[in-house]
Amino acid sequence: MTFTELSIPPALIAALAKQDISEPTPIQIAAIPPLNAGQDLYLQAETGTGKTLAYLLPLFAKLDPTRAETQLVIVAPTHELAIQIHRQACELALNASYSIRSVLLIGGTATDRQIDKLKAKPQVVVGTPGRIVELIERGKLKTAQLRAIVVDEADRLLSNECLHWIQKIKSAAPSGRQLVFASATIESQTSEVLQSLAPSVALLRASLSEVNENIEHLYLVCEGRDKPDILRKLLHAFDVPRSIVFVHRNDVAEQVAAKLSHHKLAAADLNSELSKMDRKRAMDGIRNGTIRIMISSDLAARGLNVQGITHVFNLDVPTMSKAYLHRVGRTGRAGSKGTAVSIVTDTEARLIRRYEHELGISLHCVRLINGELRPANLA
Repeated sequence: MTFTELSIPPALIAALAKQDISEPTPIQIAAIPPLNAGQDLYLQAETGTGKTLAYLLPLFAKLDPTRAETQLVIVAPTHELAIQIHRQACELALNASYSIRSVLLIGGTATDRQIDKLKAKPQVVVGTPGRIVELIERGKLKTAQLRAIVVDEADRLLSNECLHWIQKIKSAAPSGRQLVFASATIESQTSEVLQSLAPSVALLRASLSEVNENIEHLYLVCEGRDKPDILRKLLHAFDVPRSIVFVHRNDVAEQVAAKLSHHKLAAADLNSELSKMDRKRAMDGIRNGTIRIMISSDLAARGLNVQGITHVFNLDVPTMSKAYLHRVGRTGRAGSKGTAVSIVTDTEARLIRRYEHELGISLHCVRLINGELRPANLA
């Protein structure tokens, strides 16, 4: 199926072509028709499957550029994800030559400057829930003409901690607005919340077995104490231009980043406890190439979307296959090749079998010999 067959306007198709996107992904093929029809929808699909464009394309097609009023609000749990969505919305509008203005509303930045930008009456607002609610309650963000609300990373935003904000945003909008939720997962409590928040929502779930065939899956067995040194050698062996290293805890991320930097490897940790400025500095570094290696926990990397990630390393391996798939989905995007390497102990090697069985993939065992990577059976 093509974007034309999905009733996407020619200007948006031309905009996609400028980003070298010519064919819709499975989640886009499934989601665009019901969204075109105005259906309330929950999109569940793994990272890197094209969820953002799956909702942006049909919702953009419904925007009226001639009306200077906010018609679409997109809510994200983190500054990084909000910034990424805002950039994608701006790029889509620019490449399509649409007179669509998007404004970013996130906490930790000057409220007065954001209020000034709202005076231009943007058609699209992207931001974090607390700041969006603040500006609605102050009467600065007008929601009377909202056509759609998108809640990205919905399983997180529909938690007890954030739900009251989402309820306030929904209450401020007209009753006929469209509700769209997107996430890589859907928890049992999320399903319960949806029953009251959006009774007519339809769940569109991508199968867990839909694994990106462009990713090569490797693993290496070593002693637990040797993992950081093995990681350093692997980074040299692959000569990695841009990668993410996953660990379980923030303190480990900080320690590993310091060790790699000591060995002249451009690394930074994306620690969820870092200040907003330090997190922004780390994200800017990985995007502009001054940082080649990002060390992150799953929590800190929620919603992270960095173009050109060639390798994902699991220094601490996840116990669940779903988490493994979520991590490695950050490489091999947009038809490019990617490599995922898990560094495991003998005890953790059983998880490799679980990934293979539950995901239907093959992970190949490798060894480092004199700084070179070789198949284990040939070493």
